[in-house]
Amino acid sequence: ENVKTVHVTLNVSPKRNTDGSRTGMVPEQEDTDRTEVEEQRTRVNQELQNFIDTANAPIFGIDEKGLVNVWNNKAAEITGFSSQEVLGRNLVQDFITEEFRVSVKEVLDNALLGQEAANFEFPLYTKDQTRVEVLLNATTRRDVDGKVIGVIGVGQDITDRKEAEEEKTRVAQELQNFIDTANAPIFGIDDKGLVNEWNNKAAEITGFSKDEVNGKNLVEVYITEEFRASVKEVLD
Repeated sequence: ENVKTVHVTLNVSPKRNTDGSRTGMVPEQEDTDRTEVEEQRTRVNQELQNFIDTANAPIFGIDEKGLVNVWNNKAAEITGFSSQEVLGRNLVQDFITEEFRVSVKEVLDNALLGQEAANFEFPLYTKDQTRVEVLLNATTRRDVDGKVIGVIGVGQDITDRKEAEEEKTRVAQELQNFIDTANAPIFGIDDKGLVNEWNNKAAEITGFSKDEVNGKNLVEVYITEEFRASVKEVLD
């Protein structure tokens, strides 16, 4: 009553009589759902490809030779290279900044051996030769038989964060330079009253170098006795 298409694999063998002469053909019928399995596999592969292409994170893939075979839309967006421009090219040699090539290749080679990695820095060249900082998880890619066929990497663009960290470092260095070269004595203490800042002018007027005073109690060691109580009160 229910109409359903059934896919059949049909083998045909010759039918022979007792003297061996052929008298006809005998079909050997084998019902199978192989076509349905193949269609399901195709559908799943397409869904996976759509997920990779539209993911809001850069996704890269290489084969066992290190050549790019996955490069999703987000990867194209942050680098400026389309998938057509990168597929088949060596990921490390063509797209990783020189100072990181050895370390990135080591991580990818290990992933090809089944040793996966998480949260390693993956700096990429963009099409206009600027640098994009990516934090990447590298996962071993295997076929249905479990054989390693490559590496898939899912990343996070941390360029803005890295630039903010570099800016913070730069400002801190400029502040330290200002303190060291200021034409006025500058002292600093921690929450225990121990010296942690002593600039060049302070060293000049006291004769004590920064190395000599760091970690010592400012009030007890360097303030004259009659002023210790009042200076301590101010600092407290």
